[in-house]
Amino acid sequence: MSEVQTVTIEREFAHPPGKLWRALTQPHLIAEWLMKNDFVAEVGHRFNLNGDWGGTLDCEVLEIEPERTLAYRWDHVNDNPAYDLRSVVRFTLEPAAGGTRLRVEQTGFRPEQKQASGGAKFGWQNFMGKLDELLGRID
Repeated sequence: MSEVQTVTIEREFAHPPGKLWRALTQPHLIAEWLMKNDFVAEVGHRFNLNGDWGGTLDCEVLEIEPERTLAYRWDHVNDNPAYDLRSVVRFTLEPAAGGTRLRVEQTGFRPEQKQASGGAKFGWQNFMGKLDELLGRID
């Protein structure tokens, strides 16, 4: 079995953990910064993320610790091995002096999936920008 790789992005937000947690767990807010979805914050819940690119990610909630940790399976099933991704995304929130530090880790990239892991690095940076914009608009 080949060793899997992880994409990690960290960013500080000038908002309290509770506000960030809402944006990570409320479907209408997730749709604004990530993708359309049928998410429910319940371990074992299976849901889909529907990308603007026309693809669907099959997901399942694996772990929830309110205002601290959220993890879910993030699979993109594809006949092409370069794009067949079976991964786990973990969000970790830590209080910081000016608000909250968010760490996003996506684990499961195989060594031959360099394009996919590179796309994830770019994608998560973009998603974090959208999340920051959303947090500035909501109470």
